Amino acid sequence: MRGIVYLCGMKTVQIKASDFFELLKSRDTSMWSVFAQMIDGTEKELVFLNSENQVLFSYVLPTNKETLDKDQARFAQEYGKKLAELS
Repeated sequence: MRGIVYLCGMKTVQIKASDFFELLKSRDTSMWSVFAQMIDGTEKELVFLNSENQVLFSYVLPTNKETLDKDQARFAQEYGKKLAELS
Protein backbone atom coordinates (compact mmCIF):
# COMPACT_ATOMS: atom_id res chain seq x y z
CA MET A 1 0.00 0.00 0.00
CA ARG A 2 1.54 3.31 -1.06
CA GLY A 3 2.40 5.67 1.76
CA ILE A 4 2.56 3.09 4.54
CA VAL A 5 5.84 1.99 6.09
CA TYR A 6 6.07 -0.91 8.54
CA LEU A 7 8.85 -0.54 11.07
CA CYS A 8 10.05 -4.05 11.85
CA GLY A 9 9.75 -5.19 15.44
CA MET A 10 8.44 -1.86 16.69
CA LYS A 11 4.74 -2.44 16.12
CA THR A 12 4.53 1.10 14.77
CA VAL A 13 2.99 1.91 11.39
CA GLN A 14 3.79 5.27 9.84
CA ILE A 15 1.16 6.44 7.37
CA LYS A 16 1.37 9.38 4.98
CA ALA A 17 -2.02 10.91 5.74
CA SER A 18 -2.61 12.44 2.29
CA ASP A 19 -1.82 9.15 0.51
CA PHE A 20 -3.96 7.19 2.95
CA PHE A 21 -7.02 9.39 2.56
CA GLU A 22 -6.59 9.49 -1.24
CA LEU A 23 -6.51 5.69 -1.21
CA LEU A 24 -9.72 5.59 0.82
CA LYS A 25 -11.38 7.99 -1.61
CA SER A 26 -10.22 6.10 -4.71
CA ARG A 27 -11.39 2.75 -3.30
CA ASP A 28 -14.59 4.22 -1.81
CA THR A 29 -13.89 2.62 1.55
CA SER A 30 -13.69 3.79 5.16
CA MET A 31 -10.61 4.03 7.31
CA TRP A 32 -12.31 1.66 9.74
CA SER A 33 -12.50 -1.03 7.06
CA VAL A 34 -8.78 -0.66 6.40
CA PHE A 35 -8.05 -0.71 10.14
CA ALA A 36 -10.10 -3.92 10.49
CA GLN A 37 -7.97 -5.56 7.78
CA MET A 38 -4.82 -4.63 9.71
CA ILE A 39 -5.87 -6.41 12.91
CA ASP A 40 -3.72 -9.47 13.51
CA GLY A 41 -3.85 -9.88 17.29
CA THR A 42 -1.02 -7.48 18.05
CA GLU A 43 -1.49 -3.88 19.13
CA LYS A 44 0.02 -1.34 16.72
CA GLU A 45 0.44 2.40 16.90
CA LEU A 46 -0.67 4.03 13.66
CA VAL A 47 1.18 7.32 13.25
CA PHE A 48 -0.22 9.66 10.60
CA LEU A 49 2.32 12.02 9.02
CA ASN A 50 2.00 15.10 6.85
CA SER A 51 4.02 15.64 3.67
CA GLU A 52 6.93 16.89 5.76
CA ASN A 53 6.92 13.74 7.93
CA GLN A 54 5.57 15.62 10.94
CA VAL A 55 3.16 13.74 13.18
CA LEU A 56 -0.43 14.85 12.71
CA PHE A 57 -2.04 12.32 15.04
CA SER A 58 -1.76 8.72 16.14
CA TYR A 59 -4.14 5.90 16.95
CA VAL A 60 -3.49 2.64 18.77
CA LEU A 61 -5.00 -0.13 16.66
CA PRO A 62 -6.61 -2.65 19.01
CA THR A 63 -6.00 -6.37 18.92
CA ASN A 64 -9.59 -7.30 18.06
CA LYS A 65 -12.55 -6.19 15.95
CA GLU A 66 -14.86 -5.70 18.93
CA THR A 67 -12.64 -2.99 20.41
CA LEU A 68 -12.25 -1.40 16.99
CA ASP A 69 -16.05 -1.24 16.68
CA LYS A 70 -16.24 0.50 20.07
CA ASP A 71 -13.55 2.97 19.00
CA GLN A 72 -15.45 3.66 15.78
CA ALA A 73 -18.69 4.34 17.69
CA ARG A 74 -16.88 6.65 20.13
CA PHE A 75 -15.18 8.48 17.24
CA ALA A 76 -18.50 8.96 15.43
CA GLN A 77 -20.09 10.35 18.58
CA GLU A 78 -17.23 12.78 19.27
CA TYR A 79 -17.02 13.83 15.61
CA GLY A 80 -20.77 14.47 15.57
CA LYS A 81 -20.49 16.69 18.65
CA LYS A 82 -17.65 18.70 17.08
CA LEU A 83 -19.64 19.20 13.88
CA ALA A 84 -22.66 20.37 15.91
CA GLU A 85 -20.46 22.91 17.72
CA LEU A 86 -19.37 24.37 14.37
CA SER A 87 -22.94 25.00 13.21
